Amino acid sequence: MVELQLLNQEDAPVVFQLAHCNNDMKVAIATLNAPKALNALNIDMIRLLAPQLTEWANDDSIAMVVLKGEGEKAFCAGGDVVSLYNSMVANDGNNYLETFFSEEYRLDFQIHNYDKPILLWGNGIIMGGGLGLMAGASHRIVTETSRIAMPEITIGLYPDVGGSYFLNQMPAGMGLFLGLTGASVNANDAKLVGLADHFINADHFDILLHNLREVNWGKTNVLNHDKLTQLLLSIEDGAHSLPNSALKPLANDIAHLVELPDLSAQIDHILSIDSNENKWLSRAQAGLKHGSPISAVLVSEQLKRLAGKSLKACFQHELAMSVHCGEVGEFQEGVRALLIDKDGKPNWRFKSINDVESEVIEGFFKPKWDEVNHPLADM
Repeated sequence: MVELQLLNQEDAPVVFQLAHCNNDMKVAIATLNAPKALNALNIDMIRLLAPQLTEWANDDSIAMVVLKGEGEKAFCAGGDVVSLYNSMVANDGNNYLETFFSEEYRLDFQIHNYDKPILLWGNGIIMGGGLGLMAGASHRIVTETSRIAMPEITIGLYPDVGGSYFLNQMPAGMGLFLGLTGASVNANDAKLVGLADHFINADHFDILLHNLREVNWGKTNVLNHDKLTQLLLSIEDGAHSLPNSALKPLANDIAHLVELPDLSAQIDHILSIDSNENKWLSRAQAGLKHGSPISAVLVSEQLKRLAGKSLKACFQHELAMSVHCGEVGEFQEGVRALLIDKDGKPNWRFKSINDVESEVIEGFFKPKWDEVNHPLADM
């Protein structure tokens, strides 16, 4: 075990540590510390992480940052949607939703634009808000236990935290497919769709940390990015260790989605693919069939309307969409059915995508603030 310097309380929502390296440089480590909740990202975590990342960015002795989750089950299983549900039930005028999402998106944007290398240890479950953190890290490691998804369709939300940006960068049709089905992907497929960079066995974290301490880190961020990349290439496990891909055998079927005329045809196509011998595809199809029709339309519309937009523009649009989710009721009902009452029987507002009224969808894309007063204007 590598001896680490503890910077705050060991029971804090995020634990901060330093690993001292051979040349007096340091590797900073931030650990999401709510393992019983699968490290779900809450506002206390966000308010600890953001200023600490800023402090480390300005500290010349910090070579790089490691971001990981406590325990073996999850890096981060999503945002703290139960607290958001409680806010919606309290009918607080969406004040908490706006605060939470604004601060979450700022943190994600900070990670995307961080000058120093950020190594994200993507072990176990990574969903929703956890993927928002992962997507922006410069060096993303997955393991044989990684299970990555944007399952918002199951709770009446939509792929937020930059989904409009990174789902559009995936191979043809795959961002739409994953958004519509909420399907979880393994390490192999995470690399295929551009959500991960390196594969390392789950029980090799201590070896990785030891190797990070042995690096003669430089004095420039550009040099340290290169040093980290070279180290990871030298120690990552080979392709033969990767789990079998679920997406590659379906690549042609998924790519065909972009050739179809509308969302209805795209959904029919996904549901028509033979899944008799494919449990993964069968679960993906079930996620689509049982998910929110409003969410399905939102997935399609966000990918079309925000294609080619900058990361900042995507976050600004998504903030308005997310706050509006608190007004429509679908998000509240989805969380109720999945996490509060746990009856698994959400009463969606519409029975199918063909029933979804266009004015309901347009409400998600109406600007809530002008450019000057937007909560993320200065981001």
